Amino acid sequence: MRFSSTCRAMAGTTIIRPQPKQEQFLASSADIAIFGGAAGGGKSWSLLYEPLRHVDNPKFNAVIFRKNANQILAAGGLWDESLAMYFQYPGALPLKTPTPRWVFPSGANINFNHLERQPDVYKWQGSQICLIGFDELTHFSEFVFFYMLSRNRSMSGIKPYVRATCNPDADSWVAEFISWWIDQESGYPIPERSGVLRYMGRINEEIMWGDSPEEVIAIAEKKGYEEELEADDVKSVTFIMSTIYDNQELLSKDSGYLANLKALSQVERERLLYGNWKIKAAKGLFFPRTAIEIIDNVPNDVVRWVRGWDLAATSEDEGGDPAYTASMLIGKRKNGRYVVANVTNNRLKAHDVRKQVRTTAIMDKAKYKRVRIRMNRDPGQAGKEQAESYIKWLAGFSVNIERETGSKIDRAEPFAAQWQAGNVDIVNGDWNEMYLGQLEAFPESKYKDMVDCSSTAFLELEAMNTSAPPPQNTSLGRKSHWTG
Repeated sequence: MRFSSTCRAMAGTTIIRPQPKQEQFLASSADIAIFGGAAGGGKSWSLLYEPLRHVDNPKFNAVIFRKNANQILAAGGLWDESLAMYFQYPGALPLKTPTPRWVFPSGANINFNHLERQPDVYKWQGSQICLIGFDELTHFSEFVFFYMLSRNRSMSGIKPYVRATCNPDADSWVAEFISWWIDQESGYPIPERSGVLRYMGRINEEIMWGDSPEEVIAIAEKKGYEEELEADDVKSVTFIMSTIYDNQELLSKDSGYLANLKALSQVERERLLYGNWKIKAAKGLFFPRTAIEIIDNVPNDVVRWVRGWDLAATSEDEGGDPAYTASMLIGKRKNGRYVVANVTNNRLKAHDVRKQVRTTAIMDKAKYKRVRIRMNRDPGQAGKEQAESYIKWLAGFSVNIERETGSKIDRAEPFAAQWQAGNVDIVNGDWNEMYLGQLEAFPESKYKDMVDCSSTAFLELEAMNTSAPPPQNTSLGRKSHWTG
């Protein structure tokens, strides 16, 4: 068997033991095994554990890939987890330059690397990698995966193989690749198919599946590929489902993690808690109007305020299809609830945008005293210059301008989670229908300005330090924080 139920790191003293679903993944004989389908199932731990079975072979090597280097070296990332596990192996040596890797007494090595851009694969031309690991496979393109599969070869005497982990992503090529293991109606993995082997052959970017290598070859022959697909070209594949409920070790040590998953917005909760491969952001799911309360007056227990802006500089009379300049004023109350007190949404010329931002800041200060202003800046020099210009223009107000990262959907998730949980109130106003209409239509709506400014304001509100006194200066980037 390729798998031993325990890995003795220091003989007689330490036993590293996987949990049942992890053991199923580690025991698989598949050429390509994909593990996961939800958060918290112990996927990364299993990927790190896998190569330990071979480290006494001096010719063995493994490379575990993440999308970018930060995901490897960030606190709590793959490198930190490897330190906790591999240091228990006598004589194992960690090296961080030129790339993070472990060298074992036999000479075997486990490497960590990233493939951030598609052309990065060509750096691996001529390489021979016995075990290729992909942590979060959905972050990599289909091209990257199959190109690196061509590097999966070895003279170590160990049959080359691939191991991957992932969370659900309905738009990823992986969703189609593992579709046989997923109920296409509900989106959930089919339990009785978890761990079952199927066989795959790929020619001219077309994948042919079968229940045996012979069936795959027969399908290829029917398609006229009989001279291009041989038995050695057929790979066995499996998908093994796992959720946080399969990781009792994590649940016993960090019960709050399950609570965090349950607190996610509907889309992310379905993906990361229940492993749903079909759900995706759709109209009405992010910001249903039935989840909020309309109140007549601004509560008197708001502890801090933020006005978030999404800037545009195209007026209605300039033709084309102009964008909007939108802002949203949100407060957090003593009881932890949120209140949206005001929303603006206008098509304005660049000069008028600047005037509206300052005029609104003056009005907010007069009515609510201390209101943080948050804007996002575009990357590059032009965005930096615009940010510096606004800092000067808003002298005397508390301002934070930061570079915008992530997709509109990703940025909307934190606010959407609170909205769906019924923790958001909206003050009655003539802007209500305009605002609720756009949010309810997100992400399918053409215009998303009010969603963007709401996401920005909420993120700033949550980032503010409630213990610091309110400064009277401005900042570019997160320099100081305050409360109302």
